[in-house]
Amino acid sequence: QQIIDHFYAIYNTMKPKLNVLFDKKPKTPFEVKQTEKFRENSASAEYNSGSLDGTRPGIFYVPIPNASEYNVYSDESLFLHEAIPGHHYQISLTQENNELPMFRKTLFYSGYGEGWALYSESLGKELGLYTDPYQYFGMLGAEMHRAVRLVVDTGMHSKGWTREQAIEYCLENEAEPEAGIISEIERYMANPGQALAYKIGQLKILELRHKAEKELGEKFKIGEFHNQVLETGCIPLELLNNKINKWIVDSK
Repeated sequence: QQIIDHFYAIYNTMKPKLNVLFDKKPKTPFEVKQTEKFRENSASAEYNSGSLDGTRPGIFYVPIPNASEYNVYSDESLFLHEAIPGHHYQISLTQENNELPMFRKTLFYSGYGEGWALYSESLGKELGLYTDPYQYFGMLGAEMHRAVRLVVDTGMHSKGWTREQAIEYCLENEAEPEAGIISEIERYMANPGQALAYKIGQLKILELRHKAEKELGEKFKIGEFHNQVLETGCIPLELLNNKINKWIVDSK
């Protein structure tokens, strides 16, 4: 229960700053729950979206098979990614947007969806988090993990790397445990390219934000930028790029 309570404490810490960074917030309720026992040993932390009719809340599931071995040092970045303002904001605002046709409310493009979630991790300091150096280190470790994915996924599927080469590269360049790395590499083997989406999507959103800040100057409002990124739901990165560039021109 202490672990679950810690996530709610993270949320309470950043609540005041959310009002600065986000003009629109989802109406869908939100909960943090321990992953069910029957799947806890093999599960990762994950977000389960609320129902389209709003009767089921969005749920951030956290597996805690052994509380004494739980790694607390990634809690802040994990909450930002899987919960708020990551997947909960992104998915719930899409589902609540009645201007979108039904089929677009359930679409998921990994570059956008996972890119937004990883971008959300980078908002930690603006939201009053990462004041604990261990939590900040946890975020940096997660960033490195996503960057390493760009190398090993490409290595295996384009450069002829073996499974063992990919594992060795990860062991040398990130702080993940060996068992976790092996599981990750086998995931990339089974789903080529998916792991690239996180970092590529994050970099695109950051690029668009920096461009908007530079070109709009004092007219730039972070809340409006986030509205623009989120309001059309999950779309391919090329369409997001076109949309934000048009918004920049129209806002001058």
